[in-house]
Amino acid sequence: MKLDTSKGLVDIEVHRDWAPAGAAHFYQLVKSGFYDGARFFRVVRGFVVQFGINGDPQTNATWANATLPDDPVKQHNVTGTVTYAMRGPNTRSTQLFVNLADNRKLDSRGFAPVGKVVDGMPVVLDLYGFYGDMPPMGQGPDPTRIQQQGNDYLDTHFPRLDFIKKATVQ
Repeated sequence: MKLDTSKGLVDIEVHRDWAPAGAAHFYQLVKSGFYDGARFFRVVRGFVVQFGINGDPQTNATWANATLPDDPVKQHNVTGTVTYAMRGPNTRSTQLFVNLADNRKLDSRGFAPVGKVVDGMPVVLDLYGFYGDMPPMGQGPDPTRIQQQGNDYLDTHFPRLDFIKKATVQ
């Protein structure tokens, strides 16, 4: 996968052997254009960069119940790996994060990496991250409001967020 972002290109190597359900879903989302225009709404230095909420509330509603079963954790959550965010078992949907550090503590919690950044990690590290973590941990963007109000909410309250111009399958 290639992410053409507001800061430059990020090349993600997806591994079906690591997480077959997650990899297939990621391909499906990219091919549908789901990530185009999506903001990097959670940037927590030394932890993760998160993305995966479409800028259009109707598109988010369409994918809201598209959860997929968990893949077993076959790789560690280390710097550069790409993993689905989740709220518990079998709740992965559209949101992913790039690990900015060795986050192996996430392995035992069921976070299965689907791939890794193979080119463009300096771009990921340069994404705007001064709004802080999402509530309740910080004052950054609220994912629920992004889903409901889309990029209008982000443009009004968090205008400096970087974004994905276009995501493509290579």
